[in-house]
Amino acid sequence: MKIRPLEDADVPAVIALNHEAASALSPLDYEGLSRHRAEAAHVVVCEVDDTVAAFAVAYAPGATYESINYGWHAARFDDFLYLDRIAVGGDFRRRGIATLLYDDLEARAAPRGRMLCEVNSEPPNVESLAFHRHRGYRDIGHLAQTDGHETVMMEKPL
Repeated sequence: MKIRPLEDADVPAVIALNHEAASALSPLDYEGLSRHRAEAAHVVVCEVDDTVAAFAVAYAPGATYESINYGWHAARFDDFLYLDRIAVGGDFRRRGIATLLYDDLEARAAPRGRMLCEVNSEPPNVESLAFHRHRGYRDIGHLAQTDGHETVMMEKPL
């Protein structure tokens, strides 16, 4: 397994991974991914045997990213790394890939003092909530989303 920056050739695989995880992530098209690549602090993939098995997008303060979740965190913290999205392909789950991605991103976030994210809480994403709490993330608030579901806002002090 290798984590590396997203390359142009990875774009179709990343779009497909996001689509596969559509129940937990907001939609992502080529234009949206292009915007992430232009402004996010980190857009990385995890490659397994020459296959893009997962990806993650994380933002630092000062982005003009129009996300209510990013905005919620940015209004409360001066310095952070915000995990906007992560997806692991179904064929690659339960192999430690999410852990590897989080280890990498948390190391990048450490100089900033915290990693931030949100997880669907209504309806609950039980597996993701358990994963984050096991890694030391704590609930710091809740946010109603425009489509009616709710997220729990989470922080891991580093």
